[in-house]
Amino acid sequence: MSEDFSPSDLARRDIDRIRGYKELLDFYHNVQWEGRARWGERRLTFNYAKVVIDKVTSYLMSGMDFTVEPIESSNEARDKAYRVEAALYQVHQDNGIEQLDFETEIDCAILGDACYKVIWDQEAASVRITSPDVQGIYTWRAGDDSSRVWRLASRYTLSAEEIELLHGIKPQKKEGTITEVWTDAEFELWLNDTLVEKKPNPYGFIPFVIYPNLREPKKFWGISDLTQIIEPQREFNRAMSQLSRILELSGNPIAVLENVEESEDIAVRPGAVWNIPEDAKAYLLDLLQGGGLRLHIDYISLLYRTLHDVSESPRAAFGGTDRDLSGVAMEIELQPLLQKVGRKRIIRTVAYNRRSRIILKLLEKYRGEDFGNNRVNVVWGPLLPKDAAKLVTNEQVLVQGGIHSRRRAMSELGVDNPEAEFARWLEEREAILKMNRELTGKSTRGGARERSEPGVEVSEE
Repeated sequence: MSEDFSPSDLARRDIDRIRGYKELLDFYHNVQWEGRARWGERRLTFNYAKVVIDKVTSYLMSGMDFTVEPIESSNEARDKAYRVEAALYQVHQDNGIEQLDFETEIDCAILGDACYKVIWDQEAASVRITSPDVQGIYTWRAGDDSSRVWRLASRYTLSAEEIELLHGIKPQKKEGTITEVWTDAEFELWLNDTLVEKKPNPYGFIPFVIYPNLREPKKFWGISDLTQIIEPQREFNRAMSQLSRILELSGNPIAVLENVEESEDIAVRPGAVWNIPEDAKAYLLDLLQGGGLRLHIDYISLLYRTLHDVSESPRAAFGGTDRDLSGVAMEIELQPLLQKVGRKRIIRTVAYNRRSRIILKLLEKYRGEDFGNNRVNVVWGPLLPKDAAKLVTNEQVLVQGGIHSRRRAMSELGVDNPEAEFARWLEEREAILKMNRELTGKSTRGGARERSEPGVEVSEE
């Protein structure tokens, strides 16, 4: 693999993609004006783009969980499914997966792509999940199959101490660039342009999960949420800056003198007296006359609506509406956001399921686990608030009528893990039935004794 690869080649690979990442990050972090500011120019930045990114991500990640269903219906298969569930929960807890997922989704919405690295930590004897910076990820795809990656390079910069601690290599400079190159068969580790390690891939697969924010047809890399909002955001900033300047000048009015060759001590203040020639005129320039200010405000309102439209984030998604809305009306109002989050969740479901499969493969390989054949699925929470009492009543009727199963009813009610909850229900039901049988047996024996010995008084201690 090293014969046709050199880390220096990466600097000339995907130049446009890497440059686009930097521009998007700058825009998210308030660098939204083009060019240098002219002397005295006011540039206000209302970072609506950041607010939209954070809000949509919060909706996307609300109530995410997973379920494990055995392929077979035997007791052994169900026991293995419970073990899979417990193992995944433990790995997620060890890696702080909720915080990691949220931060990764923010990054994904900004850049348009995200990545997970799932490896085995020999020292901790556990699965390690990280989210590498996608700006340092390079891929080689197989032919016309854009979804299949046959080689992947991960590039990042570390200090000399970090390199020595993590890889046991002592670089000559204060920092160095590490490049990991993975294929299904081999692994290479480069320090700057020097190959320091080459060995067979211990996993037998590339331990990375790369996924787009939103998929562009026939393309591997994704689309940022900022792409459509950049131009409206810049125009919004310009219009607000212009209006702010007009209001400032109106609050500090300009004195206009006509037929005056020279002027001294002309100041706009309460009680000021101006001495001007007989045929001269003096007045204050009113920038707000003629309804001009209203035009600016209407234009800003139009831009504000445009920002909501192109970002697919209605005003109602931010907790404010101009009128009271019913549940159905609110759902219609939020349809653009629901559809956008739905498209994202389709992509995330595939990525998170693949991450779970990699976790299970590593546990089976390094801990000798046997999890059997199971189906791991992501479960997404509802985006809109629901009337719980009404929903419970509806599901109760559907379960009693044989239309919904108990698991389906629990999923509709937002139970995080229907399988585990159903198992606990079965245990409680079995315990209650056993207790009833024991109480019924005692009652029957006591009644028989009374009937057989009518002259004997029966008492309990």
